[in-house]
Amino acid sequence: MAKLINGRKFAAIKGDFVVFLIGMRINSFWKIHKWLPVVIAMPKMLKELYNNPEYGFLDERSWFGRNTISVQYWRSFEHLENYAKNKNLEHFPAWVAFNKKVSKNNAVGVWHETYKISQGNYENIYINMPIFGLGKAGEIDSAEGKNNNAAGRMNRENIKQN
Repeated sequence: MAKLINGRKFAAIKGDFVVFLIGMRINSFWKIHKWLPVVIAMPKMLKELYNNPEYGFLDERSWFGRNTISVQYWRSFEHLENYAKNKNLEHFPAWVAFNKKVSKNNAVGVWHETYKISQGNYENIYINMPIFGLGKAGEIDSAEGKNNNAAGRMNRENIKQN
């Protein structure tokens, strides 16, 4: 079990960053040969990203089920796009294979959303939680004093460098 961090905490990242949501939906459970390649591709990509911090990947958390989602944090949109388009890395060949074999049937669906986040234009709170979400990608601090409420945590200027 993950170690709980007691009390009220919040997370911050110095500078702008990107939140990338990507997922899949299994529409036809019995067509395992159609959706299994999509499922198998993601762990290879994540291993590659964790092993190569220069790609700009900061952290990720996934939830699994019929609708699967991966919430990812990236240093910049340019880092994310460079990774996605690099023909020598795990993502590009998997995406080409998906488009050739799977995209024209309805056994599995895929989606993504990308959000560019500017420093000082987000806030969060974690109460009696293990390090989670943005807290894993950035720095954790106590939500006390001026950081006790959402307005105080928004528009922070003195953020630690990640």
